[in-house]
Amino acid sequence: MNAKVQTQGIPRLTSFQLTSLVIVRILVGWHILYEGMVKLLSSNWSSAGFLMDSKWILADFFQSMAADPTTLSVVDTLNIWGLILIGLGLILGAFTRMASIAGALLLFFYYLSHPPLVGLSYALPSEGSYLIVNKTLIEAAVLLIMAAFPTGKYIGIDRIIDRIKGNPAPEETEKEAVA
Repeated sequence: MNAKVQTQGIPRLTSFQLTSLVIVRILVGWHILYEGMVKLLSSNWSSAGFLMDSKWILADFFQSMAADPTTLSVVDTLNIWGLILIGLGLILGAFTRMASIAGALLLFFYYLSHPPLVGLSYALPSEGSYLIVNKTLIEAAVLLIMAAFPTGKYIGIDRIIDRIKGNPAPEETEKEAVA
């Protein structure tokens, strides 16, 4: 039950650790996918309000995106499809490391647009009371952990991709190491 598995460049993981990481990967993937799908299916959704309400050091940058209709259309499209593809990648374990890094980067931009700092207030109230650390920053950090432990190579489409490329599955690497 406490068996350890290993693949090239990835530390040994117990079955419990691997299962826990896969569950977290799928849960975060679901959250990100759902956010993208809601935006896609909402005919009047736009990031304009969020971008215009930006505060802190990158406020001018984010607000300029919302001010230009062409740029805003591109940003909205990239945001929607980025969320959907990142979410699917995490859920399916496909291109897990790339999906994790892209998701962390996207969430970090969200964070920089609306950081929970003293003296900053936003048009829409947050779900809780935060100071410096909020759920967006936490989820971005979780995605960086997912990038460090690409569980898709164990449980996911990444495992199939590795096989096609001729790379051994993690369990085969473990067996070879023991032999």
